[in-house]
Amino acid sequence: MANNITFTMIKPEAVANGLSGKIIDAMIEGGFKVKAMKLKKLSKEEAGEFYAVHKERPFYGELVDYMSSGPIVAAVLEKDNAVADFRALIGATDPAEAAEGTIRARYATSKAENAVHGSDSDENAQIEVDFHFSADEII
Repeated sequence: MANNITFTMIKPEAVANGLSGKIIDAMIEGGFKVKAMKLKKLSKEEAGEFYAVHKERPFYGELVDYMSSGPIVAAVLEKDNAVADFRALIGATDPAEAAEGTIRARYATSKAENAVHGSDSDENAQIEVDFHFSADEII
């Protein structure tokens, strides 16, 4: 499965601003097939565990608070070269630096509230998929 799946979350501010449908449309228009999707609210514990890699960074507490502040849309996406292609589709973390037409350039409000998460490697994609979905939830 590696190399053809990736994980994404539409982040709380994008969900709250009614952008989920537009972002999902952009993913599908980008050639991705949705293999699983759910609306959920992360607890602080879940957000902390998911972002544990950043635990020693100064923004960790704010990140956990933010990601547990409202519902997210978690999804598994499939496409050849999924991780790299999805990273290109979403654009740079800072929407001011994101290429025109990318999801973050179109929908992110700031570097901190950047609309979507995208896995950064095939290995992390599988870890993140497994964190949010059981095998029977993936079609």
